Parts: sequence; C-alpha cells; structure tokens
Amino acid sequence: MTTPFDDYERRLWRDRAAAYRRSFAALCGHTAGALLDAAEVGERTRLLDAGTGPGTVAALGLARGAVVTAVDAEQSMVEAARHEAPGADVRQGVLPDLPLDDRCFDAVVGNFVVNHVGDPAAAVAELRRVTRSGGRIAVSVWPAPAPPLQQLWATIAAACGLRRPESAPLVAEELNFTRDTDGLANLLRGAGLAEVSAHTVTWIHRADPEDWWAGPANGIGVLGAMLAVLDDAAVAEVKACYDRTVAAHLDEGGRLAMPTAAVIAAGQVP
Repeated sequence: MTTPFDDYERRLWRDRAAAYRRSFAALCGHTAGALLDAAEVGERTRLLDAGTGPGTVAALGLARGAVVTAVDAEQSMVEAARHEAPGADVRQGVLPDLPLDDRCFDAVVGNFVVNHVGDPAAAVAELRRVTRSGGRIAVSVWPAPAPPLQQLWATIAAACGLRRPESAPLVAEELNFTRDTDGLANLLRGAGLAEVSAHTVTWIHRADPEDWWAGPANGIGVLGAMLAVLDDAAVAEVKACYDRTVAAHLDEGGRLAMPTAAVIAAGQVP
C-alpha cells in the first residue's frame, strides 16, 4: 500500500539519476563501506541492496566478492546501477512490496532508502521478509535535527521566504520515527530483529558548489520542490542567495566543505 509521500517520491525522482549522480551521490556513497561492514558482507555473501540508486553500494559489494542483487523504484536509477555494477542483478522494485522470494539473502542493506518511504516500518518488515534466519540487515538515515550541510537548504529557504509546497507531503506522523540512533534502532527492533545496534557517522563533505546546487536546481529534495514552483527570475534570486551563503564554507580550493552525519543501524534476523 502506497502513501501520498510514496507517490510524491515517485514523481520527485523520475528521470533524476543524472542530476543525482552529479550532486548528491558522492555524499550518500560515503557510508557504503560502513553499511556493508554493519551487515557483515564479505566473500560469497548473498546481498540485497535495496534502494540502490546509481549502484554505489552494489558495486562495493561486488568488490568484496558478494553475490549482489539490487533494486530501485526509479527506472533511471536502475539503468545507472546496471552500468555502475555490471556484475549485479539489478531490478526495478518498490518498497514495501519487492519482487523477491522470502528468506533468499544473507544480508540486506538500505542506504538512506528509509528516508524515501511513506511507511518506514512496513519497508523494514519487507527487508526482513527477504532475509534468511541468521542474516543481517543494515540501514542508514539522515539524522534530525539536520547536520550543518543539510541545514544549508533550510537556511537558504528561510532567507528567501520559501515554504514547502503542498505538493510535497511529509511522512504521516503516525508512521514516522525519530531520526536518531534510538529511533532507527527501535524501527529495526519493531520488525523483530535481534542484537540491534546503532551509531552515528560524522565527516566533512566536500563538493564543487555548482554540483551541489545542481541537486535542487534539477528538482531534487525539498528545496528542489520549492524551486519548481518559481519562475526563472525568482530561481536566479535563490541561486544568488545560495552563492552568498556558501561563500563562507568554501575551502582553499573553492570547494564547499561542511560537516555532516548519518545514522547507521543493524540487526540480525532470529
């Protein structure tokens, strides 16, 4: 069963793979190794990468010798992942109803996929369904409150008087969870996982400021939804505000450099 948030996500990400690879893929890919470690992925592990995006985690799983299946809801991402991870079985699949058999994987990972579903508990339950007894599940989310890098968008929106459009719904309150270590760990425990642990990873993300702007400029994220309802002149004003704001966060090489963080949780299927 889909929610209004799920429907919004399908519209938001349609044909966005190229823009995502330019803008946010490197950021999200930073946690790939830690996520695979949490799921104990190694040689001959039967691995599912749920919400693979452009295939970053899937490709790293292959490099570890795993037998990789990867799914994503967005067809342009499926095509990108097939190029990035040619040794993986990459399919289109939408949580919480994946086209996969019960208990067929040793390890299942979801790198920020829980951020993009309208019913997180149902999504994690589906990840458990396809994981064998004794197998591991590991997922990551962006924390709330947002770390400085992600808070940048809210700062710019506030400075420009932008508001979240009605066309961009939130996850229903009764289906949501707190975006911190306790909240994510409890989400996994609620799906019946055992030996659950969670931790926060912090780092400095560096990016070309024009590449970072390319995400919302191409409709990605909440700021992207805000920009989509503006005319060209108004978008140019927001871009000028962005340029002024990021100027204080550029390193000696002219790259945006700001702290960020992610929460990773993992558990075992009894």
